[in-house]
Formats: sequence, C-alpha cells, structure tokens
Amino acid sequence: MKEQLKALRGTKDLLPKEARLWTILEEKARAVFNHFGYSEVRTPVMEESALFVRSLGQGTDIVEKQMFMFLDRGERSITLRPEATASVVRAYLENGLENEMGFAKLFYIGPMFRAERPQAGRMRQFHQIGVEAIGSYSPYLDAEVIALLASLLDSFDIRNYEIKINSLGCAKDKEALANGLRQALGNHIKDLCDDCKVRYEKNILRVLDCKNETCRNEMKKIFKGTKEYLCAECLSHFETVKKALDGLKVNYNVEPYLVRGLDYYTKTTFEVVHKKLGAQDAIGAGGRYDNLISELGGQPKGACGFAIGMERSIMALQEVPELDGGLKIYIATMGDEAYKLGFSLAMALRGQGISAEVDFEGKSLKAQMRTADRLGAKYVAIIGDNEIKDHSITLRNMATKEQTAVPERSFASEMERKLLK
Repeated sequence: MKEQLKALRGTKDLLPKEARLWTILEEKARAVFNHFGYSEVRTPVMEESALFVRSLGQGTDIVEKQMFMFLDRGERSITLRPEATASVVRAYLENGLENEMGFAKLFYIGPMFRAERPQAGRMRQFHQIGVEAIGSYSPYLDAEVIALLASLLDSFDIRNYEIKINSLGCAKDKEALANGLRQALGNHIKDLCDDCKVRYEKNILRVLDCKNETCRNEMKKIFKGTKEYLCAECLSHFETVKKALDGLKVNYNVEPYLVRGLDYYTKTTFEVVHKKLGAQDAIGAGGRYDNLISELGGQPKGACGFAIGMERSIMALQEVPELDGGLKIYIATMGDEAYKLGFSLAMALRGQGISAEVDFEGKSLKAQMRTADRLGAKYVAIIGDNEIKDHSITLRNMATKEQTAVPERSFASEMERKLLK
C-alpha cells in the first residue's frame, strides 16, 4: 500500500462544515463592503519579489525572514504574496484605475503566505479580508476605514474587541522619530532582545513593534511615544480622525507605541485586538500609506486600508453558529422505479433553485434518512412502491417529523411554494 501524502506543515484543509462558516463570513463581509461603496479586486497570489521588498522595506521581518521566495524558469525572483496592499496598489497602477476611477475603494479576500512558525490563528498559508481606499488625503477617510473595520467585526458577531490607534506622522516626522528613538535607546540597547539589537541598526522603528514583554516594558520606561514628533499638520490630521471617530461613536484607545511592522505606513495606524487570542492578540490592522503609490511608480496619492485575518476572526467569534449543510430536500428512494423518479425530481428541483440530493451508494431507506439528517436537510421526499402506485410522494418535515402525501404532478411546485416563498 502506497504511503499516504499529507498537507504541508503550516497549511490546513477547510472541510465542508468549516468552509461553510467561512463562506457565511465572506458573504457578510461583501454585504458590509457594498454598503460602504467598495468593489472587489482579485490579484495573483505570486508577484515579483521586488514589489514587496520595495513596499514593505528591506529591514522588515517579513522581507528578511518570512517571504516564500523562489526563482522561476526565467531566473526572476518570485514571491508568494505575504500581504495584499502592495499587490492591490500595483494592480491599481498597472491597469490604469487611477485614470479610470481616480479615487477607488477596493476590497479583497484571499490567501497570503509567510514562512514563519505555525501558531494558533496564523499558518504559513493564512487568509485575509481587507480594503484599500486610494486617492484621498482626508482624515475623514481614515475615520471611515476604521468605522468600516468596526462594522465588519460587528457583522461577524465579534464582541469585546479593542481598536488601538496612533499616528506616525509624515516621512519627516518618521525620520525625527527614528532619530529620537535612537537617542533614547542608546544606553539601553543592551537590555533589549537580540532581534531588537538588529532592528536598532537596520530599522529602528521596528523596535516599537517588538512582542517581547521585556522590550515592551523597557520602551515604556524610556520612550514617551510618537506624538511629540508629529508636525502641526500631522497632529491636526490625527486630532480630526479622533473627533470623527467620536462623532461616529466608534470606541478606540490611543496607543502611543503602535507603529505596525510595515515601512509604508504614515500618519494614522491602527489595530484591533481581542483577549480570546492570547499573546498574539491582533485580529487585524491597517493605516494610512501616503507614499506607497509614488514609491511603486504612480502619481502621489493618499491611501488608507486594513486587513483582518480570517483564522483569527473565527477564533474571536462570540459564538460559532450552528450550521446546516444548506440542503433543502433529500430524496430517499426504494427500488429502481422510485430511484429513476427521485433522480429526475432532484434535477428538476435544482433547476428551480432548490438544493436537492439523492443517494448514489445504494443505501437502505434507514441509511438514507441518516444521511439526510447529517446533511441538515429541511425535508425528505420518500418514494417507494406505494408512492409509485399512487403517483404521490411522502414529504417528511425533518424539524417537526410531520409527514404528508403530495401528488407527484404538483410536487415541484409545492416545494417551490414551501421553500422559496
């Protein structure tokens, strides 16, 4: 017997019941995005590596440690996308959406890939739902994007989450922040973790994103936060964002050390966390990235977006809903003539938009009823010798256990009346 192959470490099969939950959440997300005027975009799962190196920053953990990179037959360096913002901006520019749409609201749903140690809620192939609003510098856009994030989580029935916000300021502010941080850390670098010692040399803002508890506590002792480095314009922008969120009654907390782990963020940054997730408590995050469009070859444009992790969102659900299989009717038959009729009826019902199933394994009636129950069928149509003789079908309501006889000639219309009214 040949050895059975298994899924790669860090990847996971979504089996039917779990996949149905994902589908429900994705449908809810699409409904919320539609209310906010967003359109879907689908980008390739692989891009030239230069796209992510240029957008994310050479000194980020993603670029240095986590990207799945390989050479294709043309000796080009290819990467499985570790995040989607760079890909969406690339698609926006390459396909002329800046000319066609100008200001664009785009959303995406799909898998991302990072070569890191698998952990709860973050596999090597993980999935994100996100938005990118491109073409505006308005602080009210930041507030709307954060309000959209809150609406999305509410639609999922995720409760007791916390939204943290901060501002990094413009490019000049970030440079001043980096210099100030370097000066503050100068005599304390020996107390930080090995990764932070490397970040201090290569990309010092990443120190603020360290998850090591010792480093985080040390930073709070010696660094007051990013606000004191904001210029007047950026400070005004952030104040407007906060006032707009207050007006929308979106709850948030200002986190002065929040920078996020990607170089392209400017001004507003935010993340949403939940205690159910443990130490890795972020469900999603985002922010403004006003320089990325020009960095990738377009005309300067303001932009803001976020991404949430599907796996972590499901972990944070208040209550996982009971899921049926979505099956409306199972047709259970006994005998060849009954099976021919049942098979024909199943196809007719499907043609009317009613989900229907029939046995393909030659099971007994009792076994077919168990299958119908497992599939969550609302009704079972029973066809045997008596039904063939009487030109009728016995219809069983699986919730009430009530059975009625329905004439064969009007069965399809009767089911349409019951299920599609």
